[in-house]
Amino acid sequence: MLLSRSVTQQYLSPSLKHNKRFLLLSNYIYQPLLDYIPIRRLYHYMAFLYLSLAQDCQLAAYQIDANTGTLEYLHAIPVPGEPSVQGIDPKHRTLFVAMRSTGQLLSFRIAPKTGQLELLHTINTGYEDPAYFKTDRNGRFLLTPYYASGKVTVYPISADGAAREPLSTTVSTDLHAHGLTFDPSERYVFVPHTCPTNAIFQFHFNAGKLIPNSVPKITPDQALGPRHIHFHPNGRFLYAVNEQGNSVTVYNFDPDTGTLAPEQCLSTVPAGFNNGACARLEFHPSGRFLYAANRGHDSLAVFAVDADSGTLETRGQFPTEANPRSFDITPDGRFLYAAGESTDRLTAYRIDLHNGALEPLTTYKTGKMPWWVHIVEPSLI
Repeated sequence: MLLSRSVTQQYLSPSLKHNKRFLLLSNYIYQPLLDYIPIRRLYHYMAFLYLSLAQDCQLAAYQIDANTGTLEYLHAIPVPGEPSVQGIDPKHRTLFVAMRSTGQLLSFRIAPKTGQLELLHTINTGYEDPAYFKTDRNGRFLLTPYYASGKVTVYPISADGAAREPLSTTVSTDLHAHGLTFDPSERYVFVPHTCPTNAIFQFHFNAGKLIPNSVPKITPDQALGPRHIHFHPNGRFLYAVNEQGNSVTVYNFDPDTGTLAPEQCLSTVPAGFNNGACARLEFHPSGRFLYAANRGHDSLAVFAVDADSGTLETRGQFPTEANPRSFDITPDGRFLYAAGESTDRLTAYRIDLHNGALEPLTTYKTGKMPWWVHIVEPSLI
C-alpha cells in the first residue's frame, strides 16, 4: 500500500516538509517500510541533544551522529537558576527552558548549524516549579503547568519565537500539576497531577483560553498519581505514566466531549517490586512502542502498542543509570538517551526497530544532576 503525501509528511523534519524533490519521492514510499524503518533513515539529518544540569545551573549541548548515535560535546551555557524541563516550538527554532528554582521561563533561539543558544526573553512567572512545556501546533501559545503552585499558564509566542507577556490565561488546578497535552483537534487540553491530587484535569481550549470541561477531572480509583501523558499518533487513545502507581494507564478518548475513560493499566516494573517512582513517558516515533522511566528500579519499561485497540503488551525492562528522571528518542527512532540523575551520567542506546528493545552503546559523564534530556532536529529553512 502506498502512503499518501499527507500521511508521509507527519514523519518528516521541518526542513524536508518543504523539499519538493523529497515530497515527490515520498509518494512512492511503501507502508511496510514504515513498519520497521522510519522515513528519517532515508536521509542524513542533524540533531542536537540539550541536557539540563540542575546543580551546575547550565545547559549542555551535544551533536548526535545520525549513523552511530555517538554524542559530540559542543558547549554549555549558564542559566539563572536550576534548569529543569525543556520544550520546542513547532518549527524547531526556539527552545523553551524552565528554571525550577525561580519559576522563570526562558526562550532561546537555536542556531541550526551549530546548536548555539541565544537568549530571546525571560518571563518571571511568579509561580513555583514549572513542570512541562507544550505549544499548539501553530506555535501561537506556550502552555505550562506548575508542580508546587498548582497552576497552568498560557503565554503568547511572539513573531521572533519567544514566549512573552502579557499572560493569556492562568487557571488554578491543584498540587503537583506535572504534564500537559492537547488532543489532536486542539479543542481540549489535559493536565495530569500526581498524588495527593491524583487526577487528570480536562479543559476546553480556545484562542489561548482554558475553560474547565463539564467533567473537570478524572480521578483513578487507586492512588496512581498520573504524571506525564501522550496521545497515540492516531489520536484515539491517551497514555498516562503513573508516578506513585509504577504503571501506565491507557485511556479511551471521546472526541465529542473531550473526556477520558480508563481502559487498561499495566505495571512498569516486575512483579514483587514495590518501591520507586515512574518519571518520563515517550512514544517511539513510529507509534509502535511506548517507553516509561522507572526511578528506584532504575530501568526503562518498554511496551508494544496495538494501534487498533490501544492496548499495551509488556516487553520488559532495560537497565539504566540510577534515577532515570528523563530520556528522549532521536527523530528517526533508532537511538534513545537516558540520564542518571544520581550518577551524573548519560547512556546512549540503540533501539531494535522490530521489538523496541534497548541495546546500551556508550555512557557519557555529564555535569551535575542531569535533569532533562531534549533532542532537537533544528529547522534549516
